[in-house]
Amino acid sequence: MATNILMPKLGLTMTEGTVESWYKKEGDAVKKGDIVCTISSEKLTHDVEAPEDGILLKIFVEELGQIPCKEPIGCIGELSEKVAEASAPAKEPALTEGQIQREVQVTASPRNKEVERIFITPIARKIAAERGIDYSEITGTGGNGRITRHDVENFVLTVKAASAATNTNAGQGLSGMRKVIAKRMHNSLQQTAQVTLHRKANVSPLMTFRTDMKAKLGDRLSGQLSINTLLARAVVLALKDFPEMNASYANGEHVVHEDIHIGMAVAVDEGLIVPVVKDAANKTLTKLAENITTLISGARSHTLSSDLLTGSTFTISNLGYAGIEYFTPILNTPEIGILGVGAIDRKLAFSGNKEIVEQQELPLSLTFDHQVVDGALAAEFLQCICTYLENPYLLLF
Repeated sequence: MATNILMPKLGLTMTEGTVESWYKKEGDAVKKGDIVCTISSEKLTHDVEAPEDGILLKIFVEELGQIPCKEPIGCIGELSEKVAEASAPAKEPALTEGQIQREVQVTASPRNKEVERIFITPIARKIAAERGIDYSEITGTGGNGRITRHDVENFVLTVKAASAATNTNAGQGLSGMRKVIAKRMHNSLQQTAQVTLHRKANVSPLMTFRTDMKAKLGDRLSGQLSINTLLARAVVLALKDFPEMNASYANGEHVVHEDIHIGMAVAVDEGLIVPVVKDAANKTLTKLAENITTLISGARSHTLSSDLLTGSTFTISNLGYAGIEYFTPILNTPEIGILGVGAIDRKLAFSGNKEIVEQQELPLSLTFDHQVVDGALAAEFLQCICTYLENPYLLLF
């Protein structure tokens, strides 16, 4: 019996995808696990594998075609099998030659392939050639830095915007990842009742703990003792104590998740992405540190697989590096909570025995969805995070 190749769903918010390119054509023999095509959704690209051995009987969705998730894009089976036709997907209109000439004028000068190999999808290469674009000047946002169709189209828009920069009254549209982020942020604010609580944690004991551990164990634990790692550990422990915060809410469905997957917001040149530490509750400080380091590095180099960019149940956004104190993070929907982290501040305070001491404080901003979480519970959860940070030896257990 013939088996359909389905448009994959790469995350909770993905509703449709675009077929970037087919690597097999109708009538080709394929083996299970062979890459048959590449699809894209928002800022992600993904290689689709053959679900079984057989013949690629039919391609339902041609290159550049869009179709909802879980709908068939092709079919594999025996040569003699008949396949029912699928409805044709929407296809983006092509630009006319006149539009191309007006929108971008770039002299093509192919990069020396002996110097550096360029990863680019076939359809992106085709579009670049049609529009006279030197794709060596384009930064790829796909896996392993691969240049996708969206990157080529965004490059056209960027050149067009630059040529119109002298017109100060001209409106500027959004494109690419920025457009996706704008849509998500708008939807997040429109579909949730967001409230933000602010408070500071006294992290003087935490900083002393880090200094003592480094003195005793040297640089072997430098990663495990980073602020990001210790903060992520405190959040994980607090989520175990308050599982109601480890939840999602979308389309009227409220789900409390058993597993804890921590999203770490990372700023990149094109915008903001959120790589995910999977199963964070079952990781030691060492493994947690290794995961965070790898994810942040991979996010900035665009080398993370799509499964590491989806599935978070709670997100942390740290702007302390920029000297920010408090801010109002926007929910990474469908999650119901996100923690904003500011820069550590110092002030003079009275100790327990009435002596004046320097105290280091970490500003924290917790945004939550008031539709499903009350303010009292959110305040207790934030207090719990502070308790772990202010008693750092609890982070070891």
